[in-house]
Amino acid sequence: MSRVGPDVSMYKDVLGKLTSLACEEISMVWGFRKDVEKLANNLKYIEAVLLDADDRPIDSHERRVWLENLKDVCYDAEDVLDEFEIEVVRRQVRNRMSSRKKVSNFFSFSNTCPLAFRLRMGHKIKEIRERLNEIKADHKETPTERKTHENRAVIIKANEIVVASEVIGREMEKEKIINLLEDHSEHSEKVSVIPIVGVGGVGKTAVAKLVYDDERVKNDFGFDLKMWVCVSVDLDLKQWIVKIIRSATSRNYSKLDVEPLQRKLGELLKDKKYLLVLDDVWSDSREEWIKLNTLLMEGSCGSKIIVTTRSHSVASNMSTVSPYITLGTLPQDVCLSLFFKCAFRELGQENQHPKLKQIGEDIVKKCGGIPLAVRTLGSLLYSSTDENEWKHVRDSEIWKAREKENEILPALKLSYDQLPSHLKRCFVYCSLFPKDFVFSSYSLPLFWMAHGLLQSPGENEKLETVSLRYLKELLSRCFFQDFEPIFEGADILFFKMHDIMHDLASKIAEGEFLIVDSNRKFKLASKTVRHLAFVGGNVSEKEIISDLFPKVGNLRTISFVIDGEGPGKAFVEACIRRFRCLRVLNLGDSSIEVLPKEIDKLKHLRFFTLTGSKLTKVPKSLCKLQSLQTFTLGLCNRLEELPKDMRYMIGLRAFAFTSKQNNLQKNSIGCLDSLRFLYIDNCCNLEYLFEDIDQLKALQLLRIWNCPSLISLPQSIKNLSSIENLTFHNCKKLDLELRLKSDRESIHHNQLSGDTTTRPHLKRLRIEGILQLVKLPQWLLEAFTNTLQILLINNCPNFIALPDPLQYLISLQFLQIVDCPKLASLPEDIRHLRELKVLSIADCPMVSDRCLPAGTGEDWPNIAHIPTIRIDGETIQSRGLWSLASLEIQPHCIIKKRVHQ
Repeated sequence: MSRVGPDVSMYKDVLGKLTSLACEEISMVWGFRKDVEKLANNLKYIEAVLLDADDRPIDSHERRVWLENLKDVCYDAEDVLDEFEIEVVRRQVRNRMSSRKKVSNFFSFSNTCPLAFRLRMGHKIKEIRERLNEIKADHKETPTERKTHENRAVIIKANEIVVASEVIGREMEKEKIINLLEDHSEHSEKVSVIPIVGVGGVGKTAVAKLVYDDERVKNDFGFDLKMWVCVSVDLDLKQWIVKIIRSATSRNYSKLDVEPLQRKLGELLKDKKYLLVLDDVWSDSREEWIKLNTLLMEGSCGSKIIVTTRSHSVASNMSTVSPYITLGTLPQDVCLSLFFKCAFRELGQENQHPKLKQIGEDIVKKCGGIPLAVRTLGSLLYSSTDENEWKHVRDSEIWKAREKENEILPALKLSYDQLPSHLKRCFVYCSLFPKDFVFSSYSLPLFWMAHGLLQSPGENEKLETVSLRYLKELLSRCFFQDFEPIFEGADILFFKMHDIMHDLASKIAEGEFLIVDSNRKFKLASKTVRHLAFVGGNVSEKEIISDLFPKVGNLRTISFVIDGEGPGKAFVEACIRRFRCLRVLNLGDSSIEVLPKEIDKLKHLRFFTLTGSKLTKVPKSLCKLQSLQTFTLGLCNRLEELPKDMRYMIGLRAFAFTSKQNNLQKNSIGCLDSLRFLYIDNCCNLEYLFEDIDQLKALQLLRIWNCPSLISLPQSIKNLSSIENLTFHNCKKLDLELRLKSDRESIHHNQLSGDTTTRPHLKRLRIEGILQLVKLPQWLLEAFTNTLQILLINNCPNFIALPDPLQYLISLQFLQIVDCPKLASLPEDIRHLRELKVLSIADCPMVSDRCLPAGTGEDWPNIAHIPTIRIDGETIQSRGLWSLASLEIQPHCIIKKRVHQ
């Protein structure tokens, strides 16, 4: 497949910055108005060229070089503009705090002479303008009118999610595999290996998942242990073992050597009958498989291994059945059924559009029987009855790029081409994560935001709303799949990208993005690489610094998603020396103990994570990073304390941390008025939060997690005016009641109690492991009056009752109460909660019997109107589908009947 053209949205972003009011002010202050105008004019011309180029393949070496040069200069132009903005913000902060002497000392690092700054930046702008002039002169083509289909509106409305309800056409293969799992004949192997072979996108994972989730396999076949491992990349023996153990125990032993890992695997499997799925196996190394297979033989007789692979060689090496399962393409009639199911709102609607039906048949023929291609293109045309749209898909030149029989990438590339340019960039950036990576609807948008991929929101729209809209659109077009809530009723979702979609993103990203899973990939490095990710196994830190870094360009992303210990101080120091324009630095599980003081030199940094690192100290110089939006220090169990100058991190939107300190009063977290998300995790010594928590005027989510020493909450928490999502988890000493300390505070409390503008408007409340909770305190009841949609109360052994009457809960949609043995009954008023769609009760013995329709069932008349009722894991009533308020996705379609074609 030909290399893809440039991402026009990147150039639009730069152009937008050049013509923005902020840039106009900058150019006037520093005297660069004419230079900026000339830059803008050049970019407007080039944008016209790119609008034509975006949908065309790169068909010559000369054209590729021209586009790469253009991309480089646009990156550099954006860096210069960002540097202006950073300087403006820095001066605003300094002026705001200028009354304090220590502040001027704090900012002395960049207290440079305005003339020196102007000269330096003027030189950079001049250089960029000259480079753009050269690029413009080198372009010998005349911009042509862009194809009209590229300007079409997004087909899918944001709230219309198309999720196929089942995998079709694979019942025979599914039953054949189940029969093999059930086989206990004398001649069968102790541990049988059943390969499923087929081309990409044909449905191998779908069939394996159908088998894995089948009720017979769950309940009747006697498996003591079930494990699912996505392999994807070539693994050595250690990585195989680590993944298998992690699947079974959720524990990561990647820091152990091979021998203790082998012992742990042996202990795990010994005398157990297990089912293991190895999904997407590529390595055909017979030697590695024999080593692993020897360890897997520790399981008891009747254990089964299902392997999915695109390679017949892999299947031959691993199989113990003959013949193994080969998935062919789906027949035309089955593909047509799937296509029309995805393309039309209603079953049989294609018969109302005979011309579209004929065009659809032609499109399906070109998909070659590959269900992923059929589903993707059907979703692309969802709700469209425009004949020209359908013909464009059918007649696109991209089909000519098919390199071999059943090649799926052209079909998916066609769907990619129809994305708006801003969504193209978001999709391609996902290639930086490994295959089968579990994305989060919380963290992925923060990553996009760090790279400036989210378009500026409207006047009343938040960036978080923009990112949610992006996720909906990519889901609706089948670029993401397997959406699951982080817990039932949660608004934060997990999801994945199909491995073929990952192949497409990687193909598009070639040259600019480099994914390293071994030192062998170093040879692919070049100066065009701006985004670098390390995935899979460990790569030598020393070799990265000496062999890889000199080959790449001015990096914007460095990310580690590896099994094992991350890089240390020498690595960070090398980043500071070489890559001053980094936007994203992901150093999860780093071995670093103290960050270099020079970390403030990375002034463009927006996303910085050290989760799980050995960090003991954070230098105060880090607080000079006013551009930092996301900063995570979660599970940094050795961290002594947070820096005291955090008030200067005015751009921070998301902050997660673990530390040893017992009080947060001196860390100025309350001054972070841009903070939206605050995660306080595993702070074992923490007794008190900060009193000025109500100053976090933008805070939407607060999670206090595993803080067993936390005693009380500050009075001001009841005035968090923007908070929507609140979680207290496993804080054993915490008393949620807010006790007034004096008569003066009591008077102040009474004055505020009638003011609804300052109180929280909670939508989601989760309380777990709070031993002192007897009933919900008054301040919380006031916090969610008329607004609460989701309430979860779990593992609160002293909780005795919900509020009665329930006028506070009239908007409640989801109620879950688990492991609250003293809860005696549900309020009679619950019958008035007409918005309540799901009621889930478990391990509450006094209530469970009262909620059953048979027997005593005293509470049943009050809850019979609720569409979905689950008691101790059993569904008692199911009359409707509850839609997640955040995404309007029906969870049963996502969880129970996932689409894996």
